[in-house]
Amino acid sequence: MKNFLTTTAAALVLGTAAFADTQNTVFSDLTFDETINVNASDLIGQRVYASEQSIETGVTIAAGAEADWNDIGEINEVVLTRDGEVQSLIVGVGGFLGIGEKDVAINMSELRWVTEEGTEDDQFLVIDATAVGVQDAPSYEYNLTTNAMDDQQAGMETTGDAMMDGFVPADVDKLTAETLTGTSVYGSSDEDIGEISELLLTADGKLDRAVIDVGGLLGIGERPVALPMADLDIVQAESGDEIRVYINKSQEELEAMPEYEG
Repeated sequence: MKNFLTTTAAALVLGTAAFADTQNTVFSDLTFDETINVNASDLIGQRVYASEQSIETGVTIAAGAEADWNDIGEINEVVLTRDGEVQSLIVGVGGFLGIGEKDVAINMSELRWVTEEGTEDDQFLVIDATAVGVQDAPSYEYNLTTNAMDDQQAGMETTGDAMMDGFVPADVDKLTAETLTGTSVYGSSDEDIGEISELLLTADGKLDRAVIDVGGLLGIGERPVALPMADLDIVQAESGDEIRVYINKSQEELEAMPEYEG
């Protein structure tokens, strides 16, 4: 018995050390540095300007020099890759051109951070572009189902066609918050793991995340978690009005996520 307890204690120590090592790779001891860091939430709503003359990032301009730029619109969304890199800024443009506003995707690498003399705490966000170039830029479409299908075609892990027999991608343009609320959510093994209880919107009214109630029995003990809309495959029955949502996670994985506190 003594030897067993000694062995068990050693295993617990090793297990705790391994867990600590894992946690050290998950969490970062980040200190925010305003010279290199920026919060995505601070970018939303920022104005973006277009300059027909090339500008380097980090330069300081004379007061009033921005009058030569075109104010093309404001940032509506920040798009990340699944590796966590900022890929594009979605900007609503059209005001100064006299056309209907549309969303365009601007490569993050093309954004220039410019400071005006005497206003070191404020920066202008500038791109090299002409008015015609902005007008001719392709529109960015918020097509969640297409994005999910593109991921599948690119070889990424998804829920799989076998789980969707008799279903086709839903026409997201015809879906409403009322339709999706209460919809059953199915996991990676085609198991019913919960339902959508709430949809969260961005400041400009676009769908952002879905709150899924997981676990529990008869509505008791359910645990809400929030997932990005891009993680959801929304399908509808080929014959009938049934709507289903598939995600590439199991119930156990969802229950291990941080609880959403609205």
